[in-house]
Amino acid sequence: MSFSKLGCNRGGRQLFQNVDCVLEAGRWLYVAGANGVGKTSLLRMVCGLAPIEAGDICWNGTPIHAQADAYRQDLCYLGHLNALQESMTVQENLAFTAALGGLAPDAAQTRAVLAQFGVPGRERHLVRHLSQGQKRRVALSRLALSPARLWVLDEPFVAMDEAGVRMLADLIAAHLTQGGLAVLTSHQQVDIGTIPAQMLELHA
Repeated sequence: MSFSKLGCNRGGRQLFQNVDCVLEAGRWLYVAGANGVGKTSLLRMVCGLAPIEAGDICWNGTPIHAQADAYRQDLCYLGHLNALQESMTVQENLAFTAALGGLAPDAAQTRAVLAQFGVPGRERHLVRHLSQGQKRRVALSRLALSPARLWVLDEPFVAMDEAGVRMLADLIAAHLTQGGLAVLTSHQQVDIGTIPAQMLELHA
C-alpha cells in the first residue's frame, strides 16, 4: 500500500498535506498526531469512506478508486464505534459481517472465536444485553473471521482491559506474520509482538 502527496481539508481547514508512505506486507503503520489533525479522516480515506481530495492511495500499485470492488475484498475496517446491531444476537452480527467477505462461519467457528476473545457462550445473546467491554470484544472478534489482507483499525484498544489489549496485539502480530498489513491509530502505547511500528506523524 502507498500514499502519494495525500492531503485532506475539512470545513475549509487544511488537516494535512503532502503525506507520502509505503507500507509493505507484514508491516503495520501507526498513524499519530494531535487531536483534530485528521487521523480518522486519513483512515476513512484509506477505506474509501471519504473522498481523496489531493494525492492518491494505491493498493498493489493501482489507485484504490480504480479497483474498488477488489480492494474492498482485501479490506477490513473497524472504527472506534463498534458498529454492532443492538437488536441482533452476537452470532447474527458476526454472520452478517462474515457474509460481506464471502464467508459463512458455522456455529463451532463462532463459538471458538468468541472464546478466543474472552466472551465465551455469548453467541445467542442480544448485543444490547452486553457490557461495553464485551461489545468491543465482539466487534474485534470479526477480525478473526475476516480473510482481508489489510486491517484498518481506528482506536481498536478502546474499552479493553490489559488482557484484551495483549490478546488483540497478538492477533495483529499473527496477521502480520502471515503477510497481512495493518493501519491503526491509538492513544495507548502498544507493542505488536516484535514487529516495530512504521510511524506516520500527521501535522496540519
